[in-house]
Amino acid sequence: MTMNRSRRLFLGGSAAATAVGASGIITTLGAQAATAQALKNQPPLRYGPKPGVAKLNANENPFGPSPAALKAISDAAVQGGAYYAYPAAMRLIDMIAERHGIEKTNISLSAGSSPILSYTALAASQKGNILGPDLFWDTTSKAPEKQGGHEIIRVANTPALDIDLDAIYNAIDGSICMVHICNPNNPTGKILDPKALKEFCIKASKKTLVLVDEAYNELTDDPSAHTMIPLVKAGHNIVVARTFSKIYGLAGMRVGYLIASEQNTEWVNQYGMGNYTLNQAGLAAAIASYNDDAFLTFSKDKILQGRAMVMDAVKANGLTAASSSTNFVFVNLGSGNAEHFRRAMAEKDILIRGIYRSYNNWSRVSMGTISDVQRYIDAIPEALEKMEKAQNA
Repeated sequence: MTMNRSRRLFLGGSAAATAVGASGIITTLGAQAATAQALKNQPPLRYGPKPGVAKLNANENPFGPSPAALKAISDAAVQGGAYYAYPAAMRLIDMIAERHGIEKTNISLSAGSSPILSYTALAASQKGNILGPDLFWDTTSKAPEKQGGHEIIRVANTPALDIDLDAIYNAIDGSICMVHICNPNNPTGKILDPKALKEFCIKASKKTLVLVDEAYNELTDDPSAHTMIPLVKAGHNIVVARTFSKIYGLAGMRVGYLIASEQNTEWVNQYGMGNYTLNQAGLAAAIASYNDDAFLTFSKDKILQGRAMVMDAVKANGLTAASSSTNFVFVNLGSGNAEHFRRAMAEKDILIRGIYRSYNNWSRVSMGTISDVQRYIDAIPEALEKMEKAQNA
């Protein structure tokens, strides 16, 4: 082959390759343009319920974030959005430690309390089964089951839906790695006598780890009397979980924390990332909210107002409900079916919870804005009628 022929073939091949490459670029640009146009045609992203929807199914607090938290969120996004949030995490840990008189090494933050509850369950389940009441917020304790690990051993609630502490204590044997108590309890809303719970935690923690989920503590009539944090300070084998998702109105900002001995904190953190999973905006909101007593008082008053309205409406409709120390009410529908009742409410764009486990006639409704709570109340008679028709169909 001569040099000229080789050169012609090379140039021809290069031209063809260039043509193919250009075609690929054009195709890619066309696809990108189509994607951009499709995104432009999409409706604006909503960060809460759709207009006209009363969202009363997730125990959220629609009165938050507080004004101070909203300003902090904005400042954090502008000034710190490009940077990791470790310094802010340390600031929040300092505040929590100061309030409770504990060491910083007793605290671990996470994106809401769900991760630390799950990490605790995963850590403990390496040694055995988790023990809890029949009805409690068990989502995080199911984490080991989902990974093929140990199971939850359940103890029946009392006929009044209280957690039976004596029965749970008697069920602790060598197979139990952890006892999980939610106080106030979800979905019942009921709270344990603080003296009885403290006595239980002290003696139970001598046999196994005790995890107390205090997500709703700030909504109780006396938060300091109901917390088990002093038992952690006293050296008992107890882990306490807290969250900013409820009274603080920061469910979407995802900030929670664990309080435990330094040894237990390090042990649980082996299953997660500890303080490194937080974001600037969420931490800024939590810091701004933590000592905002004016907002907390306002928020709690609104929740209590809505709760009283629901309790009155339950009675007026010939129903009963469990006593509640939270921002939700567990309603007894008598012989009714909670799933049929939930569907009837959903037809009116009112979102509530349906059946929990085998408690077919119990329905949970969260407190929302006062107007949304009123919508739920106004819809009860018709929802009950539809429920009854569905059951008789």
